[in-house]
Order: sequence, then C-alpha cells, then structure tokens
Amino acid sequence: MTEEAAPPICSRKGCRAAAAWELRWNNPKLHAPDRRKSWLACDEHGEFLADFLTARNFLRETLPLHP
Repeated sequence: MTEEAAPPICSRKGCRAAAAWELRWNNPKLHAPDRRKSWLACDEHGEFLADFLTARNFLRETLPLHP
C-alpha cells in the first residue's frame, strides 16, 4: 500500500490552506545571485508574502504552483 503525499500548504504562519503559488526569492547578502529559495502561498496570502519579500528586495519571481 502506498501513501499519497500531502498537498503543499501555504508558508504563512498558521495557514493550512493548499498552496497555489511559488514565490521564489533570495537574500543577496547571503545567497549567490542564481540561488533561489521558495515560499508557497495560498490565494489568500500570496500578496501578503510577496509584499513582505518585495519590501526587502528579495522577491525574484512568482509562479503558479502545479502539484
């Protein structure tokens, strides 16, 4: 019997909703220019998380998540 993988969930603290977006970012003070870290976001929190990363100049791209 195989277990199904849990669907990806939003990275916003306390949110358990299914993720719909991948926010790819890096901190230029810590990461090489081509390195990307990812946060996942549901439709409700995508803008909040993107604004947080943009305010710090970390957001590089936002992509739809296709699990």
